[in-house]
Amino acid sequence: MIEGRAMGAMGANCYLYACMESKKAVIIDPGADSKKIQRWVVDKGLKVESILLTHGHVDHIGAVDELRVLLGDVLVGIHTDDAEMLTDGKKNLSSYLGSGLVLKSADFLLQDGQEIRVGKEKLTVISTPGHSPGGVCFLCNEGLFSGDTLFAGSIGRTDFPGGSLEQLLQGVQDKLMILPDDTRVFPGHGEETSIGEEKRDNPYIKVPS
Repeated sequence: MIEGRAMGAMGANCYLYACMESKKAVIIDPGADSKKIQRWVVDKGLKVESILLTHGHVDHIGAVDELRVLLGDVLVGIHTDDAEMLTDGKKNLSSYLGSGLVLKSADFLLQDGQEIRVGKEKLTVISTPGHSPGGVCFLCNEGLFSGDTLFAGSIGRTDFPGGSLEQLLQGVQDKLMILPDDTRVFPGHGEETSIGEEKRDNPYIKVPS
């Protein structure tokens, strides 16, 4: 099961991914509105085992520590190269918006190709740096959580510290565009899309002629 909702003033998409047989679940990118997310989890009758982060910018991590308290016994994972963003307000960009957000360190660090079990389901980590040094996507049998790497008709911005347009484009081209056209894409902002739609309509994608 996949459900997504836009959270907070910046409207970052937060997702629940669950194995409905076991009711085990993960939360992906809880950027704000921790109590709304808690109610969402409770209403679905899910047991959240971990919080997974596609990257470390404030609009995707803002509710992490509150959910650690509200849900209890929840482990937090982020890619090695974004790990310091959790504990540094400048690196997660929150210091530029006012008071800096400083969170606890991650409980585990993600690596390219790593598999994360969710009951009988699994997520595979795909490293796609460029929007941030440790940006990742998560691939499951229902689709791709693309974070701020790939959007409907666009890609993530690369003008933040640690960003790289060259890296981002290479990751999108070499790791995401090789997925089947019917792969659903659940981005960090905006509406759902698919790999096939992005091959056809995204101006940043090069499709071999």
